Amino acid sequence: MDLSIVIPFLNEEDSLQELVERIYTHVRPLNLQFELIFIDDGSTDDSINRLLESKKKHPEIKIVRFRKNFGKSTALSEGFDRARGEIVITMDADLQDDPAEIPNLLKKLDEGYDLVSGWKKKRHDPITKTVPSKLFNFTTRLLTGIKIHDFNCGLKAYRKEVIRAIPIYGELHRYLPVLAHWQGFRVGEIPVKHHARKFGHTKFGARRFLSGFFDLITVLFITRYKHKPMHLFGLFGLINMFFGALILVVLAIQWFQGEPLSRRPLLFLGILLVIVGVQSFSLGLIGDMLTSSKDTRPKFAVKEVIE
Repeated sequence: MDLSIVIPFLNEEDSLQELVERIYTHVRPLNLQFELIFIDDGSTDDSINRLLESKKKHPEIKIVRFRKNFGKSTALSEGFDRARGEIVITMDADLQDDPAEIPNLLKKLDEGYDLVSGWKKKRHDPITKTVPSKLFNFTTRLLTGIKIHDFNCGLKAYRKEVIRAIPIYGELHRYLPVLAHWQGFRVGEIPVKHHARKFGHTKFGARRFLSGFFDLITVLFITRYKHKPMHLFGLFGLINMFFGALILVVLAIQWFQGEPLSRRPLLFLGILLVIVGVQSFSLGLIGDMLTSSKDTRPKFAVKEVIE
């Protein structure tokens, strides 16, 4: 199998059939053996029936249905597990991602990249999405050092070895370029066309933005300190113990000089810093012993697989 196209969706009944036809229009001329893997993330509308109608015409379509909504990361993870192609492309099902960009993504991969991310340079979204997205992308670039303009773009191309090396959960699908970069893969980016939403409404909300921020902290930790937690917790612990011990030594000298220690808030601060430092240092030691822990991806139930 040359190419797998993984498309998670939730209640996109009006756009799925048009999306399928657009994909075939731009992928068939490439003369590649390909498959379309649709992940139904708990849709409650008529999406599945629309896809089944398209499958009668296009046998390359495969459908995985979840019993409930588990989120985009889980849907992508399931799609990656089932993808057989040497190259895997992901895109959203709302027609905002343009299938005409698929050949461009493949060409960029041929330049030696392992992951190519789309950049929605000119977005057709309301300000309630564009402003938080710009803030999110700026923060991620600043904290990770990865020079990508659009981490949120669903249109990406991966070599198979990339998706096999990176487990995703929570909202970590946003940070796949970061995780791939820290694994040593070569990451690139190209500008892609972005269309205004024709049907339905966006699934993006404030809760997802907040979840993405928490997962950014997770990404920073697992990319820099997953295999050396003592470097983080141990350093924090040593700093606290140093200042705590320094305060206690100064107070001890003053006590020997006849100054009373009662009503001295510094005494309690020094004791607190030492305790917190010891706890942080101990946490680093425990973390070092757990660095070979099992896969943390949550388990979920697949309702149906249609091939």
